[in-house]
Amino acid sequence: MPILKSLGLADSKMSRAGTLPLRSSRNPFEEASGLEEEEAGELETLPNGTSCRRRATLEKLAGLAPFRLGRTPGRRAGSPGDGQPRSFLGRVLTPGIRRSSADFGLLARLQGTRAQGDEEAAGEAARRLAFLRLGRGPKPRRASLAERVVPAGEAAPEPPPKVPEPPKIKEPLSVLEILSLIQQRELARADEHILELEAEELASSGGGAPGPPKAEGAGGGRRARDVALLYEALQRELWALVRETLAGPGPGAGAGPGAVAQLGQVLVQEEAADGRRGPEAARKLRARWAEAVARAARERLEAAAPGAPGGLAGQLEALRGRLLEDMGVVRGRLAPSYPAGLGAFGVYLRGYHGALAEWIGAAARRRLPLADRYALLHWHNQVYPREVLGLVDMVALENGELEPLLSPGTLRGLEDECVTDVKAQTRAALLRVLQEDAGHWAGAEDRCSSLAQDVCELLEEHTERAPRISQEFGERMAHCCLGGLAEFLQSFQQRVERFHENPGVRELLPDTYISRTISLVNCGPPLRALAERLARVGPPESEPAREAAASALDRVTRLCHRILTDLLFQELQPHFSKLMRRKWLSSSEALDGIVGTLGAKALALRRMQDEPYQELVAELHRRALVEYVRPLFRGRLRCGSARTRSRVAGRLREDAAQLQRLFRRLESQASWLDAVVPRLAEVLHLEDTPSIQMEVGMLVRDYPDIRRKHVAALLDIRGLHHTVARHEILAVARDLELSEGGTLSPPRDRAFFADIPVPRPPFCLSLPLFLGRLSLSRLACLPWPRPPSPSPSRPRAQH
Repeated sequence: MPILKSLGLADSKMSRAGTLPLRSSRNPFEEASGLEEEEAGELETLPNGTSCRRRATLEKLAGLAPFRLGRTPGRRAGSPGDGQPRSFLGRVLTPGIRRSSADFGLLARLQGTRAQGDEEAAGEAARRLAFLRLGRGPKPRRASLAERVVPAGEAAPEPPPKVPEPPKIKEPLSVLEILSLIQQRELARADEHILELEAEELASSGGGAPGPPKAEGAGGGRRARDVALLYEALQRELWALVRETLAGPGPGAGAGPGAVAQLGQVLVQEEAADGRRGPEAARKLRARWAEAVARAARERLEAAAPGAPGGLAGQLEALRGRLLEDMGVVRGRLAPSYPAGLGAFGVYLRGYHGALAEWIGAAARRRLPLADRYALLHWHNQVYPREVLGLVDMVALENGELEPLLSPGTLRGLEDECVTDVKAQTRAALLRVLQEDAGHWAGAEDRCSSLAQDVCELLEEHTERAPRISQEFGERMAHCCLGGLAEFLQSFQQRVERFHENPGVRELLPDTYISRTISLVNCGPPLRALAERLARVGPPESEPAREAAASALDRVTRLCHRILTDLLFQELQPHFSKLMRRKWLSSSEALDGIVGTLGAKALALRRMQDEPYQELVAELHRRALVEYVRPLFRGRLRCGSARTRSRVAGRLREDAAQLQRLFRRLESQASWLDAVVPRLAEVLHLEDTPSIQMEVGMLVRDYPDIRRKHVAALLDIRGLHHTVARHEILAVARDLELSEGGTLSPPRDRAFFADIPVPRPPFCLSLPLFLGRLSLSRLACLPWPRPPSPSPSRPRAQH
């Protein structure tokens, strides 16, 4: 009663079944003492002697209007009841009735307007009631039920058995309470109550299962709006939780494993509810969760890339680090917190993959420099599959595969742009390098050319990076670079030819000219190796470009070798002119000069790289033996006697051995030339025809470019004029020529006798033999000599 008086809701006289007026004209705090006196006069005494008036008064609150919580038998007609809208406070206090968002808004407004006016009255009433209680003394001790019922001295009976209380009805939460659960991140409980509220709304609107009574005429529409708003708030918290779990390095406030588990439980509950809703009404929170993961991944990647140094390559490296970091968090902390049926790791991986595909696609659409395109292609084809996808569990994906980051058309376009740029850049760079290097050829300073190294570096920069991206791109790049190299080598060949044709170049110092020529030759091996390597890597259609490059290098090498050989043999020519003379038989001066000059010049030639050096030494070996044998076939010596033939053969063998030792020291690989001079010596030394035939046969077999004119010249040198033996030996040479296909010329590096001309033998007519073969009738036709004429002119001699 004092509480009701302080609220202004009690009268001095209250009937047991009547209603309590809302307002009183008297001050509730003035009536407090009078009310206590009335209560003291009307107290009903319980068996233990205590008063029960206060409890009876509080029990009347349940039947007072308009705070009546239930239906009372004595309720007057027209009072709020079944089928009629209850008052605001009745709805708030009635159990089993869900309070809507409008009721709590109104309650908040009422409490706000009354709070200021009631503060003073409540304070004064509390002070007066405290003063009255002081005069009544302490509260008397109530006797227990056993003391009141059981007389003194008797044992207390056993307590009656406890009757189980009926289960309490679970009171549904209001909209604001559900919203409070959402804000406190109790998402699973909040979703359960939202599902209950949605079921009530569906039952009341569809006329199905009975639901709670409508609070107002538009209660069904308000409840539907409440459900929609609650779902919006729930999803905001869910997707914020997705972002927070990825952004934090560890479990943070509201973003720990428990919150993630609640997120997963909500998804499972909603997926089950979607099965009851049907396809049209399904909310599809699982699909929206995947979209939220993709959005969070996009934000994470976009935040990592812009601040990375090093251009696009640095940004891609930052993306790789962020991917590995976030996927480690997902694998170790987030994915285990989700229910297994959701496939959380696969959802996060697909979200990051899709966000990365958008970022790389946007980068590919920009106009990138060549280095950035290389970096993008390499990261797409190699780094991402090996260092990112290779470290994650691909089995966690539902189908085990991911779409490529870039479409095949986009990749092909990037590769085409790279090939086009490389072709243009390398062509200009190669020509610039050639012009700079050629400007120093005619200079007097001895300078080592770096042309081949510069060219290889320019092309290998592309030919080494492209195969690391993909095999097909490597083949295309190799074909492109090989074409540019072939064009460069043709220009290089023309520059070398013009260099050697320039009359002013020969005025250089001989050593400088030789050094410059050796430098040009040394450009061949690395460029040739590069062309061969590009042809092996490139497609089959690269063969014509390889042949063009090899042909240009061969021309340059042969030209430089011919220049060096001619310069060397110009110095050796005086020594070769002393060979095959009478003095040569008794003195080795000529050959010593040849060997000494060749040995001295070999030191300068040794600066040449191995491959062209071997070719040059082989050519020098061949050329030296050709020049050595050439005077022999010119007929400087006539060996009419066996003693002379023996001396000449012995001298040839000694010189051949000395030349063989020289070229072995020079590392010549042309060992096929070692037998030519000894075999010629054997032809001159042998006496019997069969042995000469056998030696001639071996000579023709080993040197297929020898002809019958060379064999005939040898027979003339040894003085073999016997007709039968001469014809038998020449017949062997003729038969071997025909059997070995003598009409075909041997390769240039295997030709020897083809460079040795043989002078025509003088034509001698044997008159007696010729006349013996003529018949007398034909002799009669021959003109006879006439007598000398008397003219003073000198008569002609007749044969």
